[in-house]
Amino acid sequence: MRQILISGLALVLAACASAPAGLQGPTQNKANQAAHTPEAKPAGVWQHGGMIAAANPLAVEAGLEVLRAGGSAVDAAIAVQTALGLVEPQSSGIGGGAFMLHYDAQTGDVTAYDGREVAPAGATDRLFLDEAGAPLPFWTAVKSGRSQGVPGAIAMLHLAWQEHGKLPWGRSFQPAIKLASDGFKISPRLNTVATQLKRFTEPSPDVVAYLMDASGNPLPAGTLLKNQPYADTLNAIATQGPKAFYEGPIARDIVARSGQAPMPGTLSLADLKAYKPAKLEPICRSYRERKVCGMGPPSSGGIGVMATLGILENFDMAATGPQSALGWHRFIEAQRLAYVDRDTYVADDRYVAVPIAGLLDATYLKSRAALISDTSTMAKVEPGEPPGAVKRGRDATGNVFGTSHFVIVDNRGNVVSMTTTVESLFGSQRMVRGFFLNNQLTDFSFANVDAKGEPIANAPAAGKKPRSSMAPTIVFDKDGHFELAVGSPGGNAIIAYVTKAMIGMLDWNLSPQEAVALPNIIARTSPVALDRSRASPELIQGLEALGQKFRDGGGAEGSGLHVIRLTPQGLVGGADPRREGVARQP
Repeated sequence: MRQILISGLALVLAACASAPAGLQGPTQNKANQAAHTPEAKPAGVWQHGGMIAAANPLAVEAGLEVLRAGGSAVDAAIAVQTALGLVEPQSSGIGGGAFMLHYDAQTGDVTAYDGREVAPAGATDRLFLDEAGAPLPFWTAVKSGRSQGVPGAIAMLHLAWQEHGKLPWGRSFQPAIKLASDGFKISPRLNTVATQLKRFTEPSPDVVAYLMDASGNPLPAGTLLKNQPYADTLNAIATQGPKAFYEGPIARDIVARSGQAPMPGTLSLADLKAYKPAKLEPICRSYRERKVCGMGPPSSGGIGVMATLGILENFDMAATGPQSALGWHRFIEAQRLAYVDRDTYVADDRYVAVPIAGLLDATYLKSRAALISDTSTMAKVEPGEPPGAVKRGRDATGNVFGTSHFVIVDNRGNVVSMTTTVESLFGSQRMVRGFFLNNQLTDFSFANVDAKGEPIANAPAAGKKPRSSMAPTIVFDKDGHFELAVGSPGGNAIIAYVTKAMIGMLDWNLSPQEAVALPNIIARTSPVALDRSRASPELIQGLEALGQKFRDGGGAEGSGLHVIRLTPQGLVGGADPRREGVARQP
């Protein structure tokens, strides 16, 4: 969730160079960075106002307050993120990282901002292996001190603000500071997630102290919760800039908490001080006359979405529709092919060669589409051999769901599509000064080689960024004008969620709200994960007749899609009914 060329459009990405297996240090693999400049066109005189779609009404209102004060989409993003870190701490926060896609309506430029966490200098490829060389149990790794990467959200937002902010840096922090000081009512979802956490693992002392009552039960929905330490932290960042977070007392507390038992990590003050966000070219491809732009490595989201779309472009999806078993069957099979390639080849491209051009090559994707039958499912799915690929081991990366996505359009027509995360539920469950620290490093493969001894692309390494599935996406119409922005949380299922919504809107002519409400079907593994409550019995039966096998859950209910689309009637938003989000205008 981090595009496809139709006939007649030139591919501008250079071929990828191969990197030696087991490369230990970063290598600037510039051939993998998109050299393509999106042919987006300035919006001209913008007459559509603004809109924000995010996962909590309080966060949406924080952003709208900033828009009403004359702020840009980036100014509002700071307000939305800092509020989400308070009211939705299970999903994102300043202790985590993010990817942002930004469209400048005046210049037509699309920029990708990378605020992904990085592994400390002391990390090794045995980060999540025990003394015997076996992978650690998942929740043991999550709650350990080893799981924290250097947080990147604040540094990334500051970089974007320097280039696109309209208000003073500190202004956008004020809504969340007030909300933290005055208190907010715990939402039903926050209560539910705290309850669900107890089913997976014993909540950490920090979670218990913050969100549980004296009996150890989650505080009820509607309880007024104040967080003055968080207000003080935000105030320090607002008045002193990012340096207040990456150096000084806050940084010392982050390092100290990460260094505590169980399994202390190696995160250091030098790691925090050295963190730098990245400004990247987005990956852009075409899909049925539209241009789709998304994130490249270290996110696999953009590649996964575009590969799935590129395979489906070889079929007449518009002729099927949302009730057609055939259309969903093709979608499932395309996912399976895109996921196995994504799992095999995509990681931090400063460390391993990622064959972006090959993975998204129209001829290669056509050959993958030829493996799909309209009458049966594939018995087995193997990685392909995209042009420029180096042989890789089979992936051993898990899946978690603690993420959020929001979309902002300001009254100048600028657009932010941003996916943000602390990784698991409440991140590592370690709290510092009112916010939770991430467990982002568990996005690495726990194993460093596969059963055949082949090196795994997404294995841990010092200074490396774990592979993400975040897929903030912006789509432009056939004339190059902004059409829609979309994204979702959901771990590696993000790729399935975002692609589903795009197919719904672009091929099946659904409204944003109708598209995000479609059933979630995730085909990274077999049996396929199914959101059975939103799929009709007839659809399920039709898919089973084609050989599809399903399991309930598996993240199929866990999306949090948010969309803003520009229509002839103006801006139209969509918020995933599975969460508490809303889409509103100032």
